[in-house]
Amino acid sequence: MAAADCSRQFEKATFDKVAWRLIPLLFCCYIVAFLDRVNVGFAKLQMAPELGFSDTVYGFGAGVFFIGYFLFEVPSNMILERVGARLWIARIMITWGIISASFVFVDAIHWGGIAGKFNCTDPEFTFYFLRFLLGAAEAGFFPGVILFLTYWFPATRRAAMVARFMTAIAISSILGSPLSGAILEFLDGAAGWRGWQWLFLLEGIPSVAIGLLVFLLLPDTPERAYWLTSKERELVVRRIAEENALKRDLGECRRLRDLFCDGRVWMLCLIYFCGVVCFYAVSFWMPTIIQNIGLNKNDYLEIGLLAMIPWGLGAVAMIRWSSHSDYTGERRWHSAAGLLCAMLGLLGLVAAGSNVSLGILALSLVTVGLLSWMGTFWALPTAFLSGTAAAAGIAWINSVGNLGGQAGPYLLGRIRTATDGADSGAFLALAGLALLGALVTIFLPNAQHNRNGVDCSRDI
Repeated sequence: MAAADCSRQFEKATFDKVAWRLIPLLFCCYIVAFLDRVNVGFAKLQMAPELGFSDTVYGFGAGVFFIGYFLFEVPSNMILERVGARLWIARIMITWGIISASFVFVDAIHWGGIAGKFNCTDPEFTFYFLRFLLGAAEAGFFPGVILFLTYWFPATRRAAMVARFMTAIAISSILGSPLSGAILEFLDGAAGWRGWQWLFLLEGIPSVAIGLLVFLLLPDTPERAYWLTSKERELVVRRIAEENALKRDLGECRRLRDLFCDGRVWMLCLIYFCGVVCFYAVSFWMPTIIQNIGLNKNDYLEIGLLAMIPWGLGAVAMIRWSSHSDYTGERRWHSAAGLLCAMLGLLGLVAAGSNVSLGILALSLVTVGLLSWMGTFWALPTAFLSGTAAAAGIAWINSVGNLGGQAGPYLLGRIRTATDGADSGAFLALAGLALLGALVTIFLPNAQHNRNGVDCSRDI
């Protein structure tokens, strides 16, 4: 391509075209993925009292998802690198949709003496087993998408793309919260099923349908994007190649043995663990937290409508914060500031008591902080990981960090059980972890190259 062809307008138009083709589909994937992952928080409002689940049982079951996720994350991402994103992401979505819908039968499966050997009732064991399978099925989706985006967008544009993709977390909850509440309230008893059973069935079906769309529509690499012109394909491929060359100046990590010997990788694992503990503790327990600050326990729709507020504010903040990070080229302080904001929100939950307005404000600070952190965090490892180490490294950071998804909900459940429903102690512990994650982020060794060293366009 001639140098004159690489104008700012041409480059911006090319990457805008790529974004419009890829991000909406990936966005829809993550909406249904996250909905299937956390709708258990709403189902718990009916399911737990009906099946006799204590807060400890629910907290452990909600989090055991991440044990399966941890065990299969790295192998799944390595397979994705070999077989391509289109086939593997489609497989992931179809299997997790089927497993999510299977929660309809959590009270209908009998295990003989197996459940008793684990000191569980049959419904408890089924709940744990299906949550584990759901995590194993979904393993590789999120890090796979992060890896996939490194094939299409250079670092100077990637945080904004990751943020747009990850805004699905907030949108999923904005749409899913009132939907889940309405299903619990208005479909309870239909065809002899409880509301929580309808919730799992109706929210599992879309994952299967969108998985089929991924198989039909998602190109694996820029070279296979028929909707790009030859000049556009050449530009995208060249920008990614230039970025990979620049990573070598930062002590690029390409091989697996380099990955596990790199202190930055382990620091990122710790940071992600701290943030994920906070995120999933609040996500899985948000309907219960809102229910406990003074609402009618059977008004599920109102709980769902109030849950929209923190997620809506978080979605706006995530996009703005990540775009600002891309514009300035700064990652560490943007990421750390998000965790500090979440810490303030967690401390606010301790002070809010049963005041609904203060509770929603505090929850909003938590979601704004954690979503802003997530939108910028993933620009840090992709700045120095490439090749096989990128596939394994992103998955490793995500899988180790996501063990916090087990720790957070279980911690909150254990403390609530021990204190007869009080959760202030858990919020203080979570605030401490958010502070730790922020401090480690601030002292993370440099993992960024000059933002002007890759492309010929500064503006997004």
